[in-house]
Amino acid sequence: MTSLHREAVRTARSVVVKVGTTALTTPSGRFDADRLATLADAIEARMEAGSDVVIVSSGAIAAGIEPLRLTKRPTDLATKQAAASVGQVALVNAWSAAFGRYNRTVGQVLLTAHDISMRVQHNNAQRTLDRLRALHAVAIVNENDTVATNEIRFGDNDRLSALVAHLVGADALILLSDIDGLYDGDPRKATEDRPARFIAEVAAPDDLDGVVAGNGSKLGTGGMASKLSSALLAADAGVPVLLAAAADATAALVDASVGTVFAARPERMTARRFWVRYAAEAAGVLTLDDGAIRAVLRQRRSLLPAGITGVSGRFHGGDVVELRSTDAVTVARGVVAYEAGELATMIGRSTSDLPPEMRRPAVHADDLVAV
Repeated sequence: MTSLHREAVRTARSVVVKVGTTALTTPSGRFDADRLATLADAIEARMEAGSDVVIVSSGAIAAGIEPLRLTKRPTDLATKQAAASVGQVALVNAWSAAFGRYNRTVGQVLLTAHDISMRVQHNNAQRTLDRLRALHAVAIVNENDTVATNEIRFGDNDRLSALVAHLVGADALILLSDIDGLYDGDPRKATEDRPARFIAEVAAPDDLDGVVAGNGSKLGTGGMASKLSSALLAADAGVPVLLAAAADATAALVDASVGTVFAARPERMTARRFWVRYAAEAAGVLTLDDGAIRAVLRQRRSLLPAGITGVSGRFHGGDVVELRSTDAVTVARGVVAYEAGELATMIGRSTSDLPPEMRRPAVHADDLVAV
């Protein structure tokens, strides 16, 4: 019997589909437009059934390897960016040709982690994606590898797809790669003595007991650890997730009968709280005493200057900061009301001892999210 969580994915009217690099390449690492076209067929069927789909597509660097006559995926940043520059053209042209068979227009949206982290760019990306959907174009989203620095080395489209799913208010996220679901260990390294157990559903943290997730392949940056982290991120924000193999894309998109499903939290996180918790870059750190931590986490109260024991970083009012315990554990994130220098003069002081213009909370409860 289909679980309620799979049913939520099956009936979702707005879906983000993330396609991994390995889903678009041959075993030898060559970009394969035919594989992409097959995935486009499955996605088209879902759209014909009434769903709105945004695609987060990896594969730009892989698509640039052959045109640049490289023998393997580059390892240095400059060559990666050059390959991405060439490959991005091939990639979006392949999607355009695949959906052109159905008289659909595609639109390319290139993002970096910085775009998502800054509130203005975040909102602009949201408007662009919403408008593309309203105009019945298929949005092809990818990380902007040609200008990214840390993101191209450490980032991946798994996390980007989770952020995009919340950005567009999607009802479900489907992660397609070369892995058919979540196991408690690497199935490629399983033996008779140590088999890898398949996990069909993650409805609670206990379902992840004993799970060991590994890193990515030589072709892509995201491995099971990345997919698991991103699935949990989206689920925590209120978006159900299906992790499945690209080879099973039709079943994944038609009835969600394959792969591993991650249950969404009952209440969807607001866009602002999601941005504070997951998307925004922290501009600084506030260290709190034990009493302030209890007030913030257990009583959900605003953070007052009296509970702050230290300030670090360069930030302004309206920036996001991390709230940490005295032993440097991050307990929350929030939007700070003061700039760093001003707040440094207020730490440990009672509100009544401060001038009237400094009696606002350092971080208001409405702008504070536990992590």
